[in-house]
Amino acid sequence: MEMKVIVIKQPWAWLIVNGYKDIENRNWRTNYRGTVLIQASKNLPPQHQHEGMWLDAHERGVKNLPEEFHVGGIVGMAELKDCVTKNRSKWFEEDVGWVLKNAKPLPFMPLKGRLGLFDPPRSIRDRVLEHLGRKRRAG
Repeated sequence: MEMKVIVIKQPWAWLIVNGYKDIENRNWRTNYRGTVLIQASKNLPPQHQHEGMWLDAHERGVKNLPEEFHVGGIVGMAELKDCVTKNRSKWFEEDVGWVLKNAKPLPFMPLKGRLGLFDPPRSIRDRVLEHLGRKRRAG
């Protein structure tokens, strides 16, 4: 099973893996389609920005954001289905929207983030596959 990792700030990572946010806004496209592991950025936004993000999510119908979030590791996964420049999703805001489907949370797995879309370390990949009940592939 091929998979990549994308780092996303909280609370957006939580919103994606819990099925609220169906678009990840980026200013760049990718040709990759398939499983993406959602990594919560190590750094939370400044308090005033975090409050603004919470208010923004609340205005979009999210009523139960947690008070604390996991940061600095994998928090879930989704399928990256498409990259679009227009979309009717209430979450679409940027130049490019990454259309995400079938999102779900995973047990927290610490991981140092990187820029862009990157391959997960084998240890993370194996833990995800184990969680999904799949046998590890050779190679």
